[in-house]
Formats: sequence, structure tokens, C-alpha cells
Amino acid sequence: MGLTPAQERVYQFVRSYILEHGYAPSYEEIRTRMGFRSLNAVFKHLKQIEERGYLKIPGNNRKRALELLPAGGAASIPFLGVVAAGTPIEPVEIPESIELPEGFLGEGDNFALRVQGESMIDEGIREGDVLIVSRQSHADNGQTVVALVRGEATVKRLFLRGEEVELRPANERMQPIRAHAADVEIVGTVVGLFRNYRHKAARRI
Repeated sequence: MGLTPAQERVYQFVRSYILEHGYAPSYEEIRTRMGFRSLNAVFKHLKQIEERGYLKIPGNNRKRALELLPAGGAASIPFLGVVAAGTPIEPVEIPESIELPEGFLGEGDNFALRVQGESMIDEGIREGDVLIVSRQSHADNGQTVVALVRGEATVKRLFLRGEEVELRPANERMQPIRAHAADVEIVGTVVGLFRNYRHKAARRI
């Protein structure tokens, strides 16, 4: 059974929050973000979403304990190595794959990359995170993309300036990358993020 538009908005907020922070939002955070008048309204929506099999509400009134459930089964996508959230590095393709709930994926062809560097840290993207990328050759201004700059891969926010492309970091200590449009290839847009707190970060750039 699918979700109503209101339930979908709540589910997508909870999902995005968990993917970014590694834990669930509080009921008060959900209430504020969704504009609900009471926490009872939050619980009602979450309970309906749970009944449809999209998440689990643990008992014992545990805070920030909402759990996402695989919606529609799992899918295996290619893991294509490391992408720089710093200066560009050469893309690395390795013959691996990872399994994810289908509800976490974007439309079309998806793949995963591990982040190296800290230039996107203010957007919640940290070194060692695994990005889920929807493969496409175009993107809108402001979207977070994986791009090849003269053949080297990086993850940044995209801004088009006529014949120039600006790939802007989300870290005030770092400068944007500017290049002629002919030297930049958009590989895909970032649609999700996974974080493993046990992962040992790679060498920082």
C-alpha cells in the first residue's frame, strides 16, 4: 500500500534526516518541519507509515529510534570507488556492489561512491560517507553533483555561469573549482548518503 502525499512528506523528511545524521529526528523536529499543531499528529502519521511497512517505531518510548524498513525490497548497485570532496582525484572503478532498499534510490541508473575529503562537510557530507548517485548528464543550479573535471572526479554543488561551470564546496575554508563547460562532465546527482561510524577514514586531502 502506498503513502498519501502527507505521509510521503513525513517519510521523506525522516529518511533524509537519518541518511544525513545517522539517527532519526525527534518528534518535535518532525512537528516543526511539517507544521503540525501537536505531537499527536506526528505519531498518527508515523503510525500510518509504519502500518504500510515503510518504517518501524520501537517501543519503550525510545527517542530518535525510528527505523527505516526496505520499501519494495532491496536492490544491488555498483560501488565505483572513491570521489573527492576536496581537490579532484582520478575516478576509480572497482568490481564491487552494495545492496540498498529500493526506496533509497533515485530514478534510472544508480551507483555508489565513497567520499574522500571535507569540502562538503557543511552539507552533511563527511569523509568516509557512501554517496548514492543517480547517473545523468545534466543537473540544475544548486544541485550536488559528481562531476569529472578534465577527467578527474569530484563532488560539489553545481552552478552554471554561461560558458563557465562553478563547482562550489560546502566548506568556507575551500575555494570553488571553475572551469570551461567543455572541460566538465556531469556524471550524476547525489540522491542519498550512508554513514558507517565504524569506517576508518581514508587519508584526507
